[in-house]
Amino acid sequence: MRIQLSDHFTYQKLLRFTAPSIMMMIFTSIYSVVDGLFVSNFVGKTPFAALNFIFPFIMLLSAVGFMLGTGGSALVAKTMGEGKMERANRLFSMFTYVAIVSGIMIAVIGILVLRPVASFLGAEGEMLEYCVSYGRILMAVMPAFMLQTMFQTFFVTAEKPELGFKITVAAGVANMFLDWLFIAVFGWGLEGAAWATGLSQVLGGVIPVIYFARPNSSLLRLTGLTFDGRALLRGCTNGISELVSNISMSLVGLLFNVQLMAYAGENGVAAYGIIMYVDFIFLATFIGYSMGSAPVVSFHYGAGNTDELKSLLRKSIVIIGIASVSMFAIAELAARPLSLIFASYDQELLDMTINGFRIYAVSFFFVGFAIFGSGFFTALNNGIVSAIISFLRTLVFEVIAVLTLPLIFGLNGIWFAIVLARGLAIIVTMFFLVKKQPEYRYY
Repeated sequence: MRIQLSDHFTYQKLLRFTAPSIMMMIFTSIYSVVDGLFVSNFVGKTPFAALNFIFPFIMLLSAVGFMLGTGGSALVAKTMGEGKMERANRLFSMFTYVAIVSGIMIAVIGILVLRPVASFLGAEGEMLEYCVSYGRILMAVMPAFMLQTMFQTFFVTAEKPELGFKITVAAGVANMFLDWLFIAVFGWGLEGAAWATGLSQVLGGVIPVIYFARPNSSLLRLTGLTFDGRALLRGCTNGISELVSNISMSLVGLLFNVQLMAYAGENGVAAYGIIMYVDFIFLATFIGYSMGSAPVVSFHYGAGNTDELKSLLRKSIVIIGIASVSMFAIAELAARPLSLIFASYDQELLDMTINGFRIYAVSFFFVGFAIFGSGFFTALNNGIVSAIISFLRTLVFEVIAVLTLPLIFGLNGIWFAIVLARGLAIIVTMFFLVKKQPEYRYY
């Protein structure tokens, strides 16, 4: 049975509707995990460290795609809730075309500044060359990657989350196969990993364009370009939390790498990269749930259905609470076996990774609530509050913690920094949920 945005959502229906988005985000996060797995085991520690060193910068530049997707889909879903379907399609088309143009511009800039940025951050010699060769290939496909991230939310808004999931799975499987082919069979090294990821991103970005450009059974379709600067500004303002979040996470990732180079050298950067792979997957679960539930929240907000808003918030808190406890337990139990997958060849790196993993895992208690809180306010078209939560969680708290805690606790302070930052983010999220209740009446 097809689930519609206008439905009343029970726990079962909410999980069924958000499951494709959750799995879609997990498969997206697996791209970098698969790259790291093959590079670590087939190419070597220095290329593996280079991949993890430059990846945050690539994600920083791609953040515009997340902004256009989350902010744009919230505006489109709200417009649909108001019964204005023709305008919703015009807005959807505009956000798509803007993503293509901005993706091309960002790709050109990224290719030009990649080497000086990597050098400025501390990469040198062989590691610098690896950063440049890997990064330039991914920069070349940046427009496709931005479209892929943007369509992840628009598929949900179009009431086709399962189709978005299938396309992402197809791209993910292609990435895995091409990693094996280019690295293990052809021996192309780190560049093989970049080509595998890049080609899979092209699939994930181009197929949705073809689907929405043709007659289809979804709620959305690409039309001719009708530029609405005011609506674009509203969408970008509303999605600024995701822009801030992704930029902040990328900047903090770069800062973590700088600190780890100072305290533990290449092993520290490699250990952080391994921990980040698991973090990507766990965060993808929370982000996917937030992404899948956001259009539902936006629709009922636009329709003025406060009873459904209350129900959605209450059920989401329960779901995220159960998931948070489960993820902490899994991370603690799986710290050693997961670390062995990436670092079995180096005992020092393995020990460092397991120790960092077990400290870092405590943060999974907290992070889901902050991610959902930020996404919830984006869905309510309150991008400012959403941005404040994201900005504090992903930049302010983490920067302060990663700069100060290592002075007291050494290398362990770097691992504990994320725990402290995410714990503080829950307090901020609760503050805004209480403060904004009279305006939105969601409990």
